[in-house]
Amino acid sequence: MKDGMDRREFLKLSMVTGALFVAGEGLAAAVMAQGTPRVTEVDKVTIWVLTDNYYDALRPDSKITKRYRVVPGKTIHAEHGLAYYMETVVNGKTSACMFDYGLDPVGVLSNIAMLGLDLGKANAFSLSHGHFDHFMGAVSILKQNRSRITEGTPFYVGEEAFARRYSLRPGTADAADLGQLRKEDIESIGLKVVEVKNPTQIIPGANFTGNIGRVTVYEKTPPVLLIKRGEKPEPDDFHGEQALFLNVKGKGLVVLSGCAHVGIVNTVKHAQKVAGIDKIHAVMGGFHLINAKPEIIRNTVADIKAMKPDYIIPTHCTGFEAILAFNKEMPAEFILNTAGTKYTFEA
Repeated sequence: MKDGMDRREFLKLSMVTGALFVAGEGLAAAVMAQGTPRVTEVDKVTIWVLTDNYYDALRPDSKITKRYRVVPGKTIHAEHGLAYYMETVVNGKTSACMFDYGLDPVGVLSNIAMLGLDLGKANAFSLSHGHFDHFMGAVSILKQNRSRITEGTPFYVGEEAFARRYSLRPGTADAADLGQLRKEDIESIGLKVVEVKNPTQIIPGANFTGNIGRVTVYEKTPPVLLIKRGEKPEPDDFHGEQALFLNVKGKGLVVLSGCAHVGIVNTVKHAQKVAGIDKIHAVMGGFHLINAKPEIIRNTVADIKAMKPDYIIPTHCTGFEAILAFNKEMPAEFILNTAGTKYTFEA
């Protein structure tokens, strides 16, 4: 890597670290018991939204955004899915990862090309949870970039990322099969699957949350979402779902979620606890408030507002009503996300 640490050195470090978290949870617990682990500060983090539910070619830029503008014959693909590409800069060294893969690999790959990104520069790949609108594009996207991806690059997941999941749709008692990502398909591409339960740095400055604790009384997982454990589906508690967090030097935490099934307030509070940092620079991602009751939306918006983030950027499964509520209550901090947007947070 021209502008980052030596790839071989980084991959060796990543795999050793991953192995420790997979095989040595006692060690991780001991570290946590001794005090909050130091979270590496980043000088700069850039996040590209590779796909999301909404695209608007004419939406103006803000201080931290650069949006993709259509030209004749080219436009960004939007879908009911979510995918990110991220670069961090720590002490002048750049590292990169992909986080979630969207639903339609053709559309996501087209967006990657239009945004001028090279997945061969990624030091790690990662997945928030095992729902098809986050994993469905993974195998095709990674296979089509296989020649540029270094053998043994880690693919980080939380618990039950490879489980089969279902959804009870309105008006029916039959659970719809949501499919599953297969571990062997990821490994066949030459990636090293690393399952984590505890906070884990996946690239310098970017950290998986580990399993997120629940502290709010109102953020409950809808009973219509199911997971297969044993012989039949049962309610999914998403205890293995992962979010990412970073500490931007002099600015505070950037918290990036996939769907936040365990609650976006729970997610942010967990990141604050793990990092030992209260200041929130940005909360970004799917907040899973779509079709939520008005009181749940009000409570969520109030609790996020009380954290005083500099930016609030709802995406994907946040839902129209919740997006409007954030815009109304936090107009100065609110940014409407559009697919293809590049976000830059820096010291």
